[in-house]
Amino acid sequence: MSEASVIFQELPAASGKLGRVTLNVAATLNSLTLEMVDLLQEKLDVWLHDDAISAIFIDGAGEKAFCAGGDVQALHRSAVATPGGPCDYAEKFFAREYRLNYTLYTYRKPIICWGHGIVMGGGLGVMAGCSHRVVTEKTRIAMPEVTIALFPDVGGTWFLNHMPASSGQFLALTGASINAADALYTGIADRFISSERKSEVLAQLLCQDWESEPSTHHALAHYVLRSFAKQSADQCPVGQVESHLRSINTLCDGDDIHGIIDNIVSLQTDDLWLSKASESLSHGSPLAALWISRQLIALRHASLKEVFQSEIQLVTNIVRHPEFAEGVRALLIDKDRRPSWQYQSSRDVPADVLAAFFDAPWDINPLADL
Repeated sequence: MSEASVIFQELPAASGKLGRVTLNVAATLNSLTLEMVDLLQEKLDVWLHDDAISAIFIDGAGEKAFCAGGDVQALHRSAVATPGGPCDYAEKFFAREYRLNYTLYTYRKPIICWGHGIVMGGGLGVMAGCSHRVVTEKTRIAMPEVTIALFPDVGGTWFLNHMPASSGQFLALTGASINAADALYTGIADRFISSERKSEVLAQLLCQDWESEPSTHHALAHYVLRSFAKQSADQCPVGQVESHLRSINTLCDGDDIHGIIDNIVSLQTDDLWLSKASESLSHGSPLAALWISRQLIALRHASLKEVFQSEIQLVTNIVRHPEFAEGVRALLIDKDRRPSWQYQSSRDVPADVLAAFFDAPWDINPLADL
């Protein structure tokens, strides 16, 4: 396979063409770099205005991951290079990544995402924005940003707020891992198709009459994927979110965020999934848990554009703060898993410290023109 970090192909169909995008850095689980984000944005912009390209198929190289997120180590290097001040690479990365996410959500042509394997962070941002989102028996999804003092961004403020009952809040605070059935239940995926059928799906997409009226192209994609989903239905794994929804709602029923955190971290249970979720939050940044909660509540009725404009404001303030650098250091750099968080509990965080993360750090929002 090519050494390019992103491979683009224009595949001739029965009529018209299918654009194929492959994230091609399997060694890093196809984690996104600024270069990859820019390449994706440029090609999507070109294909949007190319009448020969009727639909797009996005997948990841290798069998382990569609995309495990952004290149967090590069973001860490940027953050520690200018502690407390503007982080050139990190801030450019997030602004362009969120612009790419918004492009995906608003793209008028069908984009089929093959979300096989690990789909985390920035990878979920790509998948969630596509119009036709496929998951497989190997799909593993998580937004564990609380463990590195970040927050579920890349549109997480949008799709987590649209999940059933308190499930989005719970997943945001705990970073709990979910599978294909959970992705369908929570609305971040559209179809389950077994991974062994990928080549057949591609073949059928290439058999379609894509030169027909453009208004029918989404229906064509639905038609192809629907049949494979029906054939794969009995291979879908058992989910966790729906079966645990009553417990999730009870845990998230607190007088305030501090009470909700208490409920989750003090949970005593033999249930492995809930236990892992509780442990994740207990080891996460108390400060991050607060800005995660505040972001979700403040933007619960926001438009998609407002979501991304708010997310770039919050993430810019976060990468300029030492909590993020410390979280990445402990989990991914030194890997001692012993972060020295600035506050021992959420109640220790001063109100003005939390509020400062929601103040604009510049005169003009980088995404003001969305």
